[in-house]
Amino acid sequence: MIRAYLDESIISAALPSNYWRVRVVEEVGSTQDELKNELVSNGDCVVAEFQHAGRGRLDRKFESVPKVALLFSFYIEPIRSGEWGWIPLIAGAAIARSLNEATQSQNFKTKWPNDVICESGKVSGVLCEYYGKGVVVGIGINVSTQLHELPVSTATSIFIETGLELNRNQLIALVLLRFEELFQRWESGVDLLPNYRALSQTIGSDVEVSLPNSTKINGRAIGVDGEGRLILESGDLISVGDVLHLR
Repeated sequence: MIRAYLDESIISAALPSNYWRVRVVEEVGSTQDELKNELVSNGDCVVAEFQHAGRGRLDRKFESVPKVALLFSFYIEPIRSGEWGWIPLIAGAAIARSLNEATQSQNFKTKWPNDVICESGKVSGVLCEYYGKGVVVGIGINVSTQLHELPVSTATSIFIETGLELNRNQLIALVLLRFEELFQRWESGVDLLPNYRALSQTIGSDVEVSLPNSTKINGRAIGVDGEGRLILESGDLISVGDVLHLR
């Protein structure tokens, strides 16, 4: 298996607009922290070959061996206020759409609020953190990871799912472009729910939601509201929680 290095010039050449400014680093604690240590502006992005203190939601670790994953964070300053709960959903939709496009499949779906999944497991996660006047969006995607390199049994990779070895330089550019497209549509007031629903494995499924206070709610997920909260058929609105899709 050929595992090419990330290359700033290749990534930048694949980004036709001036919206993104991508910097490649060899190793960091986490790309989120690396970005927050800088004087950032809208569209700044850091991608690392390896991070030794990567984080996911609820202070979970996001681990990967070098040169097999995309580990990156970018900074945005949304104009819209009060609805920033949609940002991780937009990121997840952009990732799922990009992976389906790159693999010419419909294998990849979103799981509310911040995962991208497929038949063999979780392939990507998103972590959004308020910072300054905006949001740092951290993304991890297992690209060419092999089975023995996975940190947990519930994880998978694009390679395991499809057998394809995607070029990481091209893939990060595609994800950034798709995020930019969806984000700008959302900023202009376009309702993204139809787009999100088409990619969602959660909406329409029976789910079990584990809340931060350790209680659990079972029900059918029927939608997402204007603040990005998951709507259950019972009328419950979930803003934070871990979702399990029930068979």
